[in-house]
Amino acid sequence: MNDARKQIWILIIGRFISQIGTGFTLFYASIFFVNQVGLSATAVGIGLGSASVSGVAGRILSGSLCDSPNWGRKRTLLLSAILSAAGSFVLAGTQDFATLVAGNLLNGIGIGLYWPASETVVADLTTPDKRRETYALNRLADSLGLEFGIILGGAWVEMTGNYRLLFVVDGLSYLLFMVVLALAIVETGQHLERSENPFENWAVALRDRTLLVYVAVNILFTTYISQSHTALPVYLTNFVPVEDGSGFSPKIISGLFTWHVAVSVLLQLPVAKLLNRFNHARALMVSAVIWALSFVGVWATGNADAGPIRGVIQPIADTLEAPLQALDSSVNFGSPLVVAVIALGVMAIATVSYTPSASALVAELAPDKLRGVYLSINSLCWAVGYAVGPPLGGFALDRTEAFADGFWLALAASIVVVLGVLQQLERLLVKPPH
Repeated sequence: MNDARKQIWILIIGRFISQIGTGFTLFYASIFFVNQVGLSATAVGIGLGSASVSGVAGRILSGSLCDSPNWGRKRTLLLSAILSAAGSFVLAGTQDFATLVAGNLLNGIGIGLYWPASETVVADLTTPDKRRETYALNRLADSLGLEFGIILGGAWVEMTGNYRLLFVVDGLSYLLFMVVLALAIVETGQHLERSENPFENWAVALRDRTLLVYVAVNILFTTYISQSHTALPVYLTNFVPVEDGSGFSPKIISGLFTWHVAVSVLLQLPVAKLLNRFNHARALMVSAVIWALSFVGVWATGNADAGPIRGVIQPIADTLEAPLQALDSSVNFGSPLVVAVIALGVMAIATVSYTPSASALVAELAPDKLRGVYLSINSLCWAVGYAVGPPLGGFALDRTEAFADGFWLALAASIVVVLGVLQQLERLLVKPPH
């Protein structure tokens, strides 16, 4: 195994370890802060969204640090792990809105530092023809880590109802990731030239019209992803009609998101290879259509007992009920659950069809000496999406049930805008240079 490939695998293992901790909290944080700490869904949305405020600063700083010969990629990754661990430990002790915001601000800057540096290291170590699949492999490690974390976290919550320890485990996973980085990762930016004005790199990148068109559409994609992590668990818990009048139990939520991540794990590489036949813009168009279908599926989950939907889904539920009841007789495998399984499976495909193409596109647009800045701008889209998405979802869920249901249809309709911008991006990508 050559040195570059060895470094990639070390980074993949480190990401796997870190994502186990993230899986402990990612799908349970909003439920914990709403239902146990006692904050409103809007307050929790704002608190979770605050991570994106500091995340903006972290991403901007990360781009400049990564492209600096005096600092580099490795030190940026180490700093990100330290700050993320601190944020998780603060969240473990959250009792009020102020502490929620403080923990998320620390987590935000840590994550903000991490993503551009991590994506830049991958771009440094791969050739363009292998880059999309390598990013897919990294996302596979993320998904596997999340899968383990969700399973273990769900089992812990089901047995004890103690959500706080989940955040402690998350913090410890960041510290372990830091140890892996410190001992095994080498600096990949030794070739960088000293720049007298580090902000000049940002000015050059922000004059790239193709990059800016991509940014517009990428913010929408990341807003969609944020809903799957924040609004969706609360919607499934509080708005889906089941026989006892409440939403899905923590056990069902854990099972659904375990399924979601399992589909991501199984299909990450096959979907990446399938989409390799398309250019990046076309691959993102495919992803956009799948996102629309997933949002319609979430709406159908909340309305599964309505006549037309129930008429289609109930025969499937009746067919699956006997074998599934044999696995767990305490669970009602009715129409809403069947629709939720389908919706979260489709959403997983939407996610894995988006992430490798997005990162590879930006890495190919970037000049070598500006790679950190370009990938920071890509990561800033996530910060904006996660700043807008959680409060938006929280606002919708604090309204009436009809408003909460309609929110998912509105997200599906917004795909029309995404497709229009992607068509413009495709024209810019294939336009011959002057």
